[in-house]
Amino acid sequence: MKLIILDRDGVINQDSDDFIKSPDEWLPIEGSLEAIAKLTQADYKVVVVTNQSGIARGFFDMDVLNNIHSKMIRLVADAGGVIDVVFFCPHSDAQNCTCRKPKAGMFEQISERFHVDLVGVPAVGDSLRDLQAAASVRARPLLVRTGKGLRTLEVMPDVMQVPVYDDLAAVVADLLSV
Repeated sequence: MKLIILDRDGVINQDSDDFIKSPDEWLPIEGSLEAIAKLTQADYKVVVVTNQSGIARGFFDMDVLNNIHSKMIRLVADAGGVIDVVFFCPHSDAQNCTCRKPKAGMFEQISERFHVDLVGVPAVGDSLRDLQAAASVRARPLLVRTGKGLRTLEVMPDVMQVPVYDDLAAVVADLLSV
């Protein structure tokens, strides 16, 4: 089975330091929906993993998050793609859960759900915590410059050598060219 793991904010949709708090604020990054469609057409399972501490902080509730994800899934489907499952962490840093990236909890859930080892599975993110979570399960972290990607490049430790792409569309073009 071919599998890819995508962060949501900053990879699929525009990010905001003020959080994405409504479906209206969820705006796809140019080319991301089509990139997911190309993955689907190439028989990839597409999994989204996203920290959503806005729930713990009271910025939005589960109904709003579900509506945001419904919009994302619908727009991806309209472009010809499928998001197979969305994993999210509703906790804040202070709650010290096991699922909030950079911890590996959501990645371990993916492994269990799909009965696969994540070694070498591409995992696309725009933040250091995305890359660290992927690396912790030996997935293949890939950084995009969209979202917080440029800021991440400035603070990324030299020991963490990861491929860097302009956006999700560039990741997918490279992945499918092999």
